[in-house]
Amino acid sequence: MKALVLAGGSGTRLRPITHTSAKQLVPVANKPVLFYGLESIAAAGITEVGMVVGDTQAEIEAAVGDGAAFGLQVTYLRQEAPLGLAHAVLIARDYLGDDDFVMYLGDNFIVGGITDIVRGFDSAARIMLTQVSDPRQFGVAELDADGRVVGLEEKPVVPKSDLALVGVYLFTSAIHEAVAELKPSWRGELEITDAIQWLIDRGRHVEASRITGYWKDTGNVDDMLEVNRLVLESLEPSHDVDAEIIGRVVIDPSAVVERSRIVGPVIIGPGARITDSYIGPFTSVGADCVVDRSEIEYSILLPRASIHGVGRIEASLIGHDVEVTPAPNTPRAHRLVLGDHSKVQISS
Repeated sequence: MKALVLAGGSGTRLRPITHTSAKQLVPVANKPVLFYGLESIAAAGITEVGMVVGDTQAEIEAAVGDGAAFGLQVTYLRQEAPLGLAHAVLIARDYLGDDDFVMYLGDNFIVGGITDIVRGFDSAARIMLTQVSDPRQFGVAELDADGRVVGLEEKPVVPKSDLALVGVYLFTSAIHEAVAELKPSWRGELEITDAIQWLIDRGRHVEASRITGYWKDTGNVDDMLEVNRLVLESLEPSHDVDAEIIGRVVIDPSAVVERSRIVGPVIIGPGARITDSYIGPFTSVGADCVVDRSEIEYSILLPRASIHGVGRIEASLIGHDVEVTPAPNTPRAHRLVLGDHSKVQISS
C-alpha cells in the first residue's frame, strides 16, 4: 500500500499566516501539523508516499526532504492548481499504479493514527465518518437503515445527515476509473465524493466506519488552537529553569526563562527567551521567540515572534517574526499596518 498526502491548497481560512507559510506547516505543540500525519503513515507500515504540492512546494520540500527522517520515501507530485481532491488522484495516476493507497489530507489531525483504519482493507474504498455540528462545511455521507453508504455530497446546502467525511480515505485502483469519468462540480473541482458515488452507483463495495479518536480539520485559527490544546495535554514535563513552574511544562534546554510563571500544559522551543512574564495553559512558544513583561495564554507563537510589555494576550495565533508592543497612551487612536485579508478585533 502507498500513501497520497495532499499538501497543496492556499489555506485561505488561515490568512494572513498562509500568505507566507504553507498551512500544513503551521505548528501544533511546536511541530508542523503535516508531520503528525507522516508519522501516522509510517506507524501504519506504509513507506512510499506521494506528496501532492502546489505553490508552497519549495517550503514543503525544505521541511520534509526525502522523507527519511520519518522512515518514508517521498516523491513530490506537482498540482498546478487546486482543482479538487479527485484531481490530486488524477495527477498521481502514474505514481500510484495499481497499488491500494491511503489518501491523507495534510492539514488534518487524527489522534490515534491510522493503523486501525488501514488494517483489513478489502473493499473498493473505505471512508471515515464523524458527526459534526455543521455538515454544510464538509463532504457528507447518507447511510441506509443497515449502515451502508447510499449517497455522498460535497458541502451540501441541505445536508441529508450530520456525518462528515474525515480527511483519510482508502482506495483500490478502481478509483482511477471513477476519477477519469468525472466532470467538474459547481465549484469547478473534481470532487472525491463524486468519484466514490460513481463506485457506489456501479455496485462496488464502499465501507464506512465511524472514527473513534479525535479528528480536526485544522483549517482555521480556532481549530488550530483546539488541536494545540489537545496535544499539549499529553506532554511529559521536561524543564530545568529557575522559575515558577506549575503543571506539564516542556522547556527546551537552550531556552531562557527568568523571573516568570509558567502554568502548563505549555511548550517552549529552542532559543526562546521568557522574562518577567506569565505563560498560561495551552500555549506553544516557538523557537527563538521573546516574551518580555507580558502575559499570554491559550495561544500559538510561531518562531521568532516577540511580545514586549503587553498586558495580556489570549486565543491568538501569532506568525513568524511578528512584533507585538504596547500602543502609545496618547493620542487615543489605533495605528494599524495590516496585510490583505487580515482580521483585527479592537476593544472600544
